[in-house]
Amino acid sequence: MEKLKENATIDKAPIDLTGHENIEIFGAREHNLKNIDTVIPRNKLVVITGISGSGKSSLAFDTIYAEGQRRYMESFSAYARSFIGDMERPDVDKINGLSPVISIEQKTTSRNPRSTVGTLTEIYDFLRLLFARTGVAYSYLTGKAMIRQSEDQIVEHLLQNFEKKKLILMAPVVKGRKGHYRELFVQIRKMGFTKVRVDGVVMDMVPKMQVDRYKTHDIEIVIDRIIADADDRYRIAQSVKTALSHGKGVMMVRDEETNIHHFSKYLMDPETGLSYDEPAPNNFSFNSPYGACPSCNGLGQIEEISEASVIPDDTLSISRGGIAPLGDYRDIWIFKKIDAILKRYKVNLSTPIKDIPKEVMEVILYGDDVPVAVGSKKYPGTEWNTKFEGIIKFLEKQKQEGTEKTKRWIEDFMHIKTCPSCNGARLKMESLHFKIADTNISQLARMDINQLANWFVGVEDRMTEKQQLIAPEILKEIRKRIGFLLDVGLDYLTLNRPLRTLSGGEAQRIRLATQIGTQLVGVLYIMDEPSIGLHQRDNVKLINALKNLRDIGNTIIVVEHDKDMMLASDYIIDIGPGAGRHGGQIVAAGDPSKFLKEGGITANYLKGEVNIEVPKKRREGNGNSLVLKGAEGNNLQNVTLKLPLGKMVCVTGVSGSGKSTLIHDTLFPILNQYFFRARKNPLAHKSIDGLKHIDKVIEVDQSPIGRTPRSNPATYTGVFSDIRTLFTELPEAKIRGYKAGRFSFNVKGGRCETCEGAGMKLIEMDFLPNVHVPCETCKGKRYNRETLEVRFKGKSISDVLDMTVEQAVEFFEHQPKILRKIKTLNDVGLGYISLGQHATTLSGGEAQRVKLATELSKKDTGKTLYILDEPTTGLHFKDIQHLLDVLNRLVEKGNSVLIIEHNLDVIKVSDHIIDLGPEGGDGGGTIVAEGTPEKVAKSKKGYTGKFLKEELGL
Repeated sequence: MEKLKENATIDKAPIDLTGHENIEIFGAREHNLKNIDTVIPRNKLVVITGISGSGKSSLAFDTIYAEGQRRYMESFSAYARSFIGDMERPDVDKINGLSPVISIEQKTTSRNPRSTVGTLTEIYDFLRLLFARTGVAYSYLTGKAMIRQSEDQIVEHLLQNFEKKKLILMAPVVKGRKGHYRELFVQIRKMGFTKVRVDGVVMDMVPKMQVDRYKTHDIEIVIDRIIADADDRYRIAQSVKTALSHGKGVMMVRDEETNIHHFSKYLMDPETGLSYDEPAPNNFSFNSPYGACPSCNGLGQIEEISEASVIPDDTLSISRGGIAPLGDYRDIWIFKKIDAILKRYKVNLSTPIKDIPKEVMEVILYGDDVPVAVGSKKYPGTEWNTKFEGIIKFLEKQKQEGTEKTKRWIEDFMHIKTCPSCNGARLKMESLHFKIADTNISQLARMDINQLANWFVGVEDRMTEKQQLIAPEILKEIRKRIGFLLDVGLDYLTLNRPLRTLSGGEAQRIRLATQIGTQLVGVLYIMDEPSIGLHQRDNVKLINALKNLRDIGNTIIVVEHDKDMMLASDYIIDIGPGAGRHGGQIVAAGDPSKFLKEGGITANYLKGEVNIEVPKKRREGNGNSLVLKGAEGNNLQNVTLKLPLGKMVCVTGVSGSGKSTLIHDTLFPILNQYFFRARKNPLAHKSIDGLKHIDKVIEVDQSPIGRTPRSNPATYTGVFSDIRTLFTELPEAKIRGYKAGRFSFNVKGGRCETCEGAGMKLIEMDFLPNVHVPCETCKGKRYNRETLEVRFKGKSISDVLDMTVEQAVEFFEHQPKILRKIKTLNDVGLGYISLGQHATTLSGGEAQRVKLATELSKKDTGKTLYILDEPTTGLHFKDIQHLLDVLNRLVEKGNSVLIIEHNLDVIKVSDHIIDLGPEGGDGGGTIVAEGTPEKVAKSKKGYTGKFLKEELGL
């Protein structure tokens, strides 16, 4: 360790409260780490790099972060720890100089539709406060500013505007509600009042007075009848006070011409009497019942059963399955009921639906109140007369009350649409009519961060004096947080963008911006590839943001493959030399200049001594194209996408330029619906041509292959079924009568029942992330003793799950069916992961490559379109070469590969580039350049060409 310290040229950092100037790690053995010792300088930007699976995350997250979290837990009292249990100590001898640790990972994106960019960054919370304290209320009926008046102001108004006129002062007690109100009238009489106004008519109070309980009524107490004279000011003031008291802050005045005038101590429209509650921050929250739109409960969308999904083909008759939920005709009650309804209108079950009158279909879908007679099967000669509730009404009822299986079935007929009440704004109508500078809170939440920043420039000049006194502190906080988002290159996002729609890199950068905003000092931040999804142009912003975080007195450790990030860092640690059991050692460490001199795979790529070669000739393709016309979803501006087939095509562009909207949200759903009848609807577009040139589409994205430890590469690729079948054919298994289910850890029989085959138990940590600990009975093996006694080549089913893909290729070399699937995992560079590795521990890039391997192991037709979303995530330069070999193999067979990518190594070797831009958000949404990499590099439009020109050396 001393020798390591001498060799490492580390600039001395200030010694802080820990008493150490470096973080010193001794004997780290977690996962594949080979008892390594290392020194990490404090208060520096440190990059940990290395090929995929070499042990970067094992060092950064499973050792340093896990120990930091454990020490935090140890600071709790023994009583508190008794509820949450002890956290397992990472396999390391000692760590010195560890600060409080904050981990910013890719996997922690919330799937909750209520979590948005605004709520996570707290900008929306400050906006709510701003609107509650300074917003000006407008009536949603007349559009005029609402007013609030004190008792004195109301009296003054009456004396000035109705001088010497007869007035009736009234207190509203019932507004637009049904009931007989006997008790209310008794109560009014007991209070001494003699007259009331019911539905616009003033009448005397009489004993046992009541109104029609089935009609809606407006009832006001007549408080006083006065003449507006200044000499009578005291009486008028007392009557106004009484009226406001009984009317709960609201009163009405009827003049001599019987016109009604409304007054309120609260916000009120003087013309219509419409009043709002006093605004509070909750009134502007779509997560609170006080502010959420009642129709969609603050989600901005509603699910409804659409006629199009219930009747997918109106050329069919009802008897031929024209109504999808019913299927073909059967001799059951509902078909007899529909038949009886149709006979009433002189059509029958064999009539094509398009020829059935619209009003008849309305009755069948939504029901009516006319009883329908249907003959009884059980009692011949008798008829049942019942009303028909309608197919859609029945499905809606079952969606609320049915079994889980029924609810899942009904989801096939559900359609998500923008809420018609709030038009996607998520808030109540009242909340949307509070404005600052003629803008409501929803309009601000829909602006991208750039527009929002511009709106707040000089907003004080558009405010009233009162607003200017209240707003400064709130505006300061909002501007600060908007600035942080701009600093990390997220200027194209909007505050109302749900977190679940963000990429891993975007979510990380939002959390990074939030952390910069907290201005903590003396903290160790550990980040997992924050540059994912970031165009080269925006990399500088991210690096500067990390340096700012470092400069205020924090240590930043970044697990990263990005060339710019490595060269801009203060210190680099390269772990390798290989992946899995071939890695786990420190290959090189030092500041960038020293690191480059030391050599190694990473250093050689950084110096340009090793390169991913540009092909000498670009593929010509098969001459066919897929043409998507008039795409207008989100920020796309009537884009026409011409996708040449039989090539490797890259879609590029700055973050937020519209790549995902064009490919994931428009093109893929169109193809998915066409080939597989998928439910997700594509975004707005005019037409698509060329579908006949492909026969299927496969999307390989970065979503996890499973959200529980039960999912793993073996189960996802399907190879585990073949392995279980192999085990059932062994003599020992046949003697014992074991079937394939015996070797499944998901069903009873062969699994360990203590952990139910999970191999680990979940400990809920309440206010901290949940922790998985190995099962104490099976010690993580998942199976019971009897199952583990069946062995193939001396290995139990649990031993097979523990094998790395690399080991499994050798182990199953004489089992062709199993070998084919495992070999593809090895081909995509995943030889280091184990077959049974929990899906929750795979990175986004690894999950994507497992999916890619699964698709590769299937027989392809040569007419398949593969769509990949940033497949280089988590990949070292060397791994990218592996990936490109696999993708090139697919294209050579005649398939087409479409990649959304920022990595220049992939972009430069593709056959065709489609570059979107020029900017993100509203400044993007057009195709700025397309063609071969050379053609795009020479183009003066967009940012990609500039970086590509440098990369190709043109």
